[in-house]
Amino acid sequence: MKMNERAEELARARTPFVHATVVRAQQPTSAHAGDEAILLQDGTIEGFVGGQCAQNSVRKAALGALQSHESVLLRVLPDGDLHFPEAPGAAVVVNPCLSGGALEIFLEPQIPAPLVRICGATPIADALADMCELVGFGVRRSVAEAGSLDSLADTTVVVIASHGGPEAEMIRVALDAGVGYIGLVASTIRGASILDELELTDAERARVRTPVGLPIGAKTSAEIAVSIVAEVIQAIRKGGLAVTPRAAKVAIEVLDPVCGMTVAVGPDTPHLIVDGVDHWFCSSGCRTSFAATRTGS
Repeated sequence: MKMNERAEELARARTPFVHATVVRAQQPTSAHAGDEAILLQDGTIEGFVGGQCAQNSVRKAALGALQSHESVLLRVLPDGDLHFPEAPGAAVVVNPCLSGGALEIFLEPQIPAPLVRICGATPIADALADMCELVGFGVRRSVAEAGSLDSLADTTVVVIASHGGPEAEMIRVALDAGVGYIGLVASTIRGASILDELELTDAERARVRTPVGLPIGAKTSAEIAVSIVAEVIQAIRKGGLAVTPRAAKVAIEVLDPVCGMTVAVGPDTPHLIVDGVDHWFCSSGCRTSFAATRTGS
């Protein structure tokens, strides 16, 4: 599968990844300008942006880019020659494992847009769906039934705009699924009454907004939709609301016992089990050296 096709497949599945492109390669190195790879949250590298030593540095930087949601131009050097523009989005790593050469790789995280689940078939629900699409959010519509919220693992926001029905049950389902922002379209008095039925903890109550939306004096369905979207944006940009709450296996970081480098463990990271203990290495060379010291050869 071509790299752009794989990227489109991951985007459709709402899977976070980093697109890595070699923009400069200084010989001797096995990578060339234009080489590409996709890096996943578990450390998997699909494609080629250098040998095992370079991959370790790229993997570690890519995981950082996924966490920060910011692109980075990474320069991988074999020694301490750190002549590189100090600018936002630029970074240098010294990788003594490299035999020579240098690499500059652009790492661009691809983070799924916030996914908003809208429950109800009211004018407010319709206007909210349109507004969410306008700002680039993903949208899924559901009927106003607790059983309709069958899968919320990848959902950032649930808004209940049904003006009745099993609203308390839907709130409970969303809370139990770990959704960080749950909005209920209701008056202050009716919303408080519904929440009283649930006997929420303080932490749970903080995740439920009712009346939902910023207090901008909204009256019409479209104005209420604007206030809700504005509050969601505020929660993401300033409140730390996680855009991708999907539970994903994330690569762990360990120290190479031979060279002391930090290694982001992925499926293809050199690995050795000695006396029942796992050891990971930046390269097969370090693994061979470690094995030799343990066997006495």
